[in-house]
Amino acid sequence: MAPVEPDDVEEERRHFQDVITAFKHYAAYTLAGNHRRRQDLFTLPLEDRALLDQLGYKQKLFDADQAILANADFLNQIVANQDIFEKDADLVDDQKGHEDPHPGLSESHAHDHSHGEASHRHSHSHSHAPLHRHALNPIIQQEKRNQYKPSDYDMDKVRSTLKQFVRDWSVEGRDEREASYKPMKEALLGHFSDIPFEERHNFRVLVPGAGLGRLAYDVAKLGFSCQGNEFSHYMLLASFFILNRTNDIDQHTIYPYVHSFSNLPNRSAMLQAVTIPDVLPSDLPTGSDFSLVAGDFEEIYGAEDESDPKEPSAGQWDAILTCFFIDTAKNIVNYLRIIHKILTPGGIWINLGPLLWHFENNTSNDPSIELDLEEIKELVRQIGFEITSERNVDTTYVNNPNGMLGYVYHAAFWTATKKL
Repeated sequence: MAPVEPDDVEEERRHFQDVITAFKHYAAYTLAGNHRRRQDLFTLPLEDRALLDQLGYKQKLFDADQAILANADFLNQIVANQDIFEKDADLVDDQKGHEDPHPGLSESHAHDHSHGEASHRHSHSHSHAPLHRHALNPIIQQEKRNQYKPSDYDMDKVRSTLKQFVRDWSVEGRDEREASYKPMKEALLGHFSDIPFEERHNFRVLVPGAGLGRLAYDVAKLGFSCQGNEFSHYMLLASFFILNRTNDIDQHTIYPYVHSFSNLPNRSAMLQAVTIPDVLPSDLPTGSDFSLVAGDFEEIYGAEDESDPKEPSAGQWDAILTCFFIDTAKNIVNYLRIIHKILTPGGIWINLGPLLWHFENNTSNDPSIELDLEEIKELVRQIGFEITSERNVDTTYVNNPNGMLGYVYHAAFWTATKKL
């Protein structure tokens, strides 16, 4: 793999610190929105305000403030310990494979996977590998540059992270995540139906776009050797926390739906408390090989340099599970080419998701190739896959099940094997 340029390292450091700043600014930003509601209230005629008082509107605003502060406390815990990126960049190559002394997970995508919102090996432990195979030192002297002010986009990503926790790590999110994860896990087990549980650890499964890590965790729980891959710093910080710093089931309480007063049937739908996690992330089979690698999917798994036997290389993955992932591609041809390259001959690729092309009409001058479903499937065949089953799966994504509005994806599901 080509050496990382110093400017890239510095840019990565700054972005990482900006994400941390966004987490820390959640309370001030979100409380300000609630304060705006109070100001709007006082613009009304006295008789209108009296009617709203009878409804308990002021109390509703107060309760929302308390929920926001509880969320802020949780988010501050996430960024209080940033040791996934504390190693000096110059030492990374010497430290590859070095075990994290803390029980937890390993991680590496800067484009967030926000549908529905417009590495080391060990037992019972999960490590975070550094982004772009280099570490990020978050200790930046803020006085040397202007203090970063999080944008509305940044804060939307923080709020979305809270909803991702519901989807992946709560009882309330079970139905939504299982609508996607269950058929994928069933297809995986069906492909390896002749393999006893005790031998599944010999088969390597990759989960790109792993988000907060639940699907990858579930695959490891089934006994497979599993590696997730993630690029978003929001997801990386949050998944590291839940996977490495969680000691009890239902340890944390969040209020993921407090940010909007729209499309609510009642007050409790907005103020719903959700506890996480619903399972203990360390509860894996003895000797489990579970990691989460931080970095860009194409950079890590599409690299031409395969001199390091510890790193992913052509033909080294027995299964790849992509859930709400392939539409994050700028060049879908390259995504599919990499998936084909790194699978073993006869290996299985299991996909589920929509085609909400993330870079369509972008303002960052990034290229974007947007294909329809039929074009995708023909491309899959041309690249060297045989599609063995396909259907549509109706599912939501970070949806409030108690709200009055929800988007349903008619997600494409297929299994495909790499031709021998």
